[in-house]
Amino acid sequence: MTRKVSTGTPAPTSDDAGRKMRTMHPNVQAVQDALTAAGAKGQVIVLPDAVTTAAQAAAALNVEVGQIANSLIFNADGGPLLVLTSGAHRVDTAKVAALLGYASVKRATPEFVKEHTGQPIGGVAPLGHPKPIPTLVDIALAPYEVVWAAGGIPHAVFPTTYDELVRITGGTPAEVA
Repeated sequence: MTRKVSTGTPAPTSDDAGRKMRTMHPNVQAVQDALTAAGAKGQVIVLPDAVTTAAQAAAALNVEVGQIANSLIFNADGGPLLVLTSGAHRVDTAKVAALLGYASVKRATPEFVKEHTGQPIGGVAPLGHPKPIPTLVDIALAPYEVVWAAGGIPHAVFPTTYDELVRITGGTPAEVA
């Protein structure tokens, strides 16, 4: 299957003062620090509007929805599990549970997500958490030259590649849908 590959061009904003103020958010700084420490090339950018869904992020960045790496936290037998999945589909929790040998993998509550990531739902980044979280990286992201991930708050995103995403998260490539 041939896919259109776009690096994306964020929509321009006239809110430069607000953008600079928002980039100071501690979650954004933690994600940028983690990216820098991991030797990642991308920089976190702050968009003028929140992008809490893959469709919103794709529209704001002018990319395909499949290029958005959704960071989804699951409660896997009582512990956190991060699944980075293409915005083009949904995680099959039964498949993921069987793959990893968990009795159950369930969507986490907002409180569980915040406790384990320090970040709100809609802005969970693949890194920059208080402690490492076991991570699966959807192989459906691999065909894209550039993928975009959340930057710690609903207004922040960063560009990366599939290989870099696997490397910086210590994630395991997997079919999750």
